This record gives sequence, C-alpha cells and structure tokens, in this order.
Amino acid sequence: MSQTEPILGASLDELRRTRTSVKWQAYGHEAIPVWVAEMDARPCPPVVEAVTSALGRGDTGYAWTAEYVRAAMDFAKRRWDWSPDPGAAMSVPDVMSGIEALLVHNVPREAGVVLSPPCYDSFYGFVAATGRRLVKAPLGADLRLDLDALDRAFVEAGPGGAYVLCNPQNPTGTVHTADELRALARLADERRILVLSDEIHAPLVQPGTTYTPYLSLPEAARGVALMSGSKAFNLAGIKAALAFAGPDAKERLAALPEVLTHGANHLGVIAATAAYDHGGPWLDQLLGELADRRRLLGELLAQRLPDVRPVPSQATFLAWLDCRGLGVDDPVATFRRGGVIVSAGTWYDPDQGAGWVRFNLGTSPEVITAAVDRMAAALEPVE
Repeated sequence: MSQTEPILGASLDELRRTRTSVKWQAYGHEAIPVWVAEMDARPCPPVVEAVTSALGRGDTGYAWTAEYVRAAMDFAKRRWDWSPDPGAAMSVPDVMSGIEALLVHNVPREAGVVLSPPCYDSFYGFVAATGRRLVKAPLGADLRLDLDALDRAFVEAGPGGAYVLCNPQNPTGTVHTADELRALARLADERRILVLSDEIHAPLVQPGTTYTPYLSLPEAARGVALMSGSKAFNLAGIKAALAFAGPDAKERLAALPEVLTHGANHLGVIAATAAYDHGGPWLDQLLGELADRRRLLGELLAQRLPDVRPVPSQATFLAWLDCRGLGVDDPVATFRRGGVIVSAGTWYDPDQGAGWVRFNLGTSPEVITAAVDRMAAALEPVE
C-alpha cells in the first residue's frame, strides 16, 4: 500500500465482501455497522510483512515478548518522550484480562473499584467478574475528570480499592491533561487507591493535542498502565498487551500468577512489535484521515441531523453523539430500523447514557455518508 492510498477508503461493497469479523457479520449483510471498536482499515504493511513471514516460516509457537517490550518502550519514547522501566513490564493476553487479574490479585474483596462513566462498556463486566463492588465517579458536565466525585468515590471504595482510568477516554475522546492526572494521582495516594490506566487508545490522540502517559508523571509512581497496539493498528483479532508498573508499584505485577504471561498471542506480539518499530508513517496517515472523517461526520450531521450533537473529541476513532434533541425514546432502535447499527449510550453510562450513541468513524467517507443518510431517513415519517 502506498502512503497516498487511503487507509480508511474501502467501499461498502468491498467491506461486505472481505470482512468476516463480528462487526460486519452480526447484523446481516445489508446493515451498516458503526458500532464495535474496530476500524475498517487497510492493514499496516510492516505488520502484514512480519505476520506473513512468520506464518510462512511456521513460526507459530508461544510468544517470547522481550522484543515486544523493547519496541513498546521505543515507541513511547518517540511519541510521548516517556521511558517505561523494562524491569517493570509484564506481558498479558490483552488489556482487559490484565486489568481483571490486577484487580483480583491486588484489591481486597471488600474494597470497591471506581469507574468514571461514560467509559468503556467492558469495564463494567470485568469489574463484575472480579466480584468487587462497583463505585461510580461520573465525569463532569464538561466530560472531564471530576475530582470531587472521585474523592467521594475513593472514600466509598475504601483503602485498598482501585480506579480504572480510561486514558484517553472511550467513548468521549477526552484527553486528560497532565495537571488533571497529577491531581488524580495525589488523591489516589491519599485515599490508598490503586490506579490502573487503560492506555489502549493513546496512539490515536489527534495532532496538536498533548497526550500524557499516566506513569510519565512522578506523582503516579504507585500506578500501573496497560498498553496494546490493537486499537491504533487495528489488531483486535491478534491480541497481545503489556502492563507497566510505576516505580513504587512493582509488587502489583509481582502479585500476578506467572501463568498469565503465557496468554499473549505470538502473532499478536510479532504484529505489535512490527507496528511499533515500523508503523509510524502509517499511523501518521491514519491520524490525518481520522481528523478528516471527524470533520465529515460533523458536517453531515449538521446538514442531515442537526438535532444530533457530536461531542468535540481529541482522540480515538469514536464519536460520542448526543441524540436527545431528536425526540425519540430510543435512538439506537430508531437508527437500527434504518439499517444503521450504533452502540447504545447506556452501555457506557447506565445512569445518564440514555439518548446518547457511540458512532465508529474509523471507516471510509462512503460508509459514514451512507450511515448518516440512513439515520436521517429513519426519522422521516412513514406515509
């Protein structure tokens, strides 16, 4: 693929013909799926070369992750001027299984786990799987961290509890500032709360916005961060993730059973290593295309669905859409009648998410245009 060929340029016909993932299969051939968080991206060439070469050699055994750690560190240094400690790294099968294990082996059963809705919907299911209490500290009206709400929630969670940070935030696209993260870290230390920072969308921060890895701050020394190439390089089907402990949190990783490290997908490790080492130009092009897609979605909504308001976003390939002005009880069901599959806002915020939807804009202009056209048509009166 030349760098001039669009990464997010596949037509509806091509996607329907070539994609066999859940996104494109779950709702039938005629649906336009803009829900699950996988992009309709043409692959990163160095990743294709690395994985194809491994398959051709028969190199399909169990993962050895030393080069993966090195590549992730080099990537973090280049992108964010952050140098993780290689001695405080551990491979895990994926980000969420890593978070679950950290909660199970570090948080007492009587303690709580704090989330800040709207946040990644799987957080709720994994907290439930651990048997720990869920405590909520919603984002503020500006969709930023609310320190007062966090303080109340940390007290309710109790000493030894945990906070799962979404950095940057999915689905809102909020990029937390260094000052916000410093304040969070100080508060977590005061209340004896373990911060687990999910940084899976970190490479997808738009140019011009400063991203701060949580552990890059001295105040966050007692935290743990998890990263993966699966979102930025569209590798959800071949998962492999890394957990990095802060200088004063190495015992948090040491508490995990060694067998957990066996779960990283060998091809996922090869793919992510190639992406981190050689995928920079592809990623830069992708970020430019995502900015174009976000502008296109905003323009189309203003023209066709002016009562749907997209939240300004600094990151991810997701749009958080306020549909409360449409005057319909269930925008998800309404849009589905038009053949467009979006994610329900209540998945991300069970208390306040009604009337909101998440829209995946990591796709071609044709798909976005067709989706908005169908969404608008679904609201037209039936004669």
